[in-house]
Amino acid sequence: MASSLSPFFLFLITCSATLITPANSLPTFFPGATYQSLIKQAKTPKPKLPFKVHYFPQTLDHFTFQPKSSKIFYQKYLINSHYWHKGAPIFVYTGNEGDIEWFAANTGFMLDIAPKFKALLVFIEHRFYGESTPFGKESYKSAKTLGYLNSQQALADFAVLIRNLKQNLSSEASPVVVFGGSYGGMLAAWFRLKYPHIAIGALASSAPILQFDKIIPWSSFYDAVSQDFKDVSWNCYEVIKGSWEELEAMSTQKEALAELSKAFRTCKSLHSTASARDWLWTAFVYTAMVNYPTEANFLKPLPAYPVQEMCKIIDKFPSGATKLSRSFAAASLYYNYSRAENCFEIEHEVDTHGLHGWDWQTCTEMVMPMTCSKESMFPPSGFDYEEFAEQCQMKYEVLPRPHWITTEFGGERIQKVLKK
Repeated sequence: MASSLSPFFLFLITCSATLITPANSLPTFFPGATYQSLIKQAKTPKPKLPFKVHYFPQTLDHFTFQPKSSKIFYQKYLINSHYWHKGAPIFVYTGNEGDIEWFAANTGFMLDIAPKFKALLVFIEHRFYGESTPFGKESYKSAKTLGYLNSQQALADFAVLIRNLKQNLSSEASPVVVFGGSYGGMLAAWFRLKYPHIAIGALASSAPILQFDKIIPWSSFYDAVSQDFKDVSWNCYEVIKGSWEELEAMSTQKEALAELSKAFRTCKSLHSTASARDWLWTAFVYTAMVNYPTEANFLKPLPAYPVQEMCKIIDKFPSGATKLSRSFAAASLYYNYSRAENCFEIEHEVDTHGLHGWDWQTCTEMVMPMTCSKESMFPPSGFDYEEFAEQCQMKYEVLPRPHWITTEFGGERIQKVLKK
């Protein structure tokens, strides 16, 4: 990724599909999925970064006074002091749902502007992610441990760590600006709202703070993804839109899985057509999300304007080719632009960034409904809150609080405070 680019896009879906596949087999951001973050990629070694690693003794519970509240866990954070002059600004990245090194490696913007401002750069890992796990391997065991994972506790972590850091540096006068992308961007905006005495400003990139309740249309995200492809080529949009019907028709055919495994060059035989659907869906959504004007390697290696390149592949196909075969060829650009793959692990998912807690967050406070309209290039779908709540109850024995985030942080009314 070009160093000046810093947007992160994490969208989670909490809607119920009208397709025939059971909800628990749906992909990460397919309507009806198990409400997971989109930050997933092939397993790669952690990048070498110009940061020093530190660990801060953090309090487990900032809001109660019980014996367990004062338990200490070690919160990871990264520091780059190369450009810093005492008294100069401190730029803090409010970590989101994953290893903090991964976010630091993809936030070149902060490194770009640090010399101009002589700023200290700090990246703080979010509790329960990466190495910052309060209960070690037991952290995700049940609601008893996961109950300490929420945005309010995370914001308090940032506040305590920042104040302590400024004291240790004898730099109380240094102004703090918080940065974040997507969920991290939401946290940055909310930090400025909740702790204005600590941060003088926040830069929130692609932060869906209005994706709660019914503030914006639930179909907005998928409509935007579809529009990306439509803007490049109407034919491209129509081909992708029609490929789902062809794929669903194959689900009733006897030899479909063997045929599909061969057509999709899978490393192992497919067990359901849903896996192929998920694979295609992932490629198109991710590509729209990282449709940068330069070559990038945020999620996977991709060319400049990858949506345009995908549509070129589709539009150049012979007229007699099926829509599904064209869609597969286009999706292959996302998975194999580097041409390093001889086959595709379509049914294989790897969580390489420490995302185990995100399901919990979406089942408690991060209830962000998304649907697919008829204008979408994806199959139309709705949102069934009762089904969503039932899945959360079964998994964690808790019920979601769909209106809590707008109650706590104001939703669109955040402007009443932050517009000053």
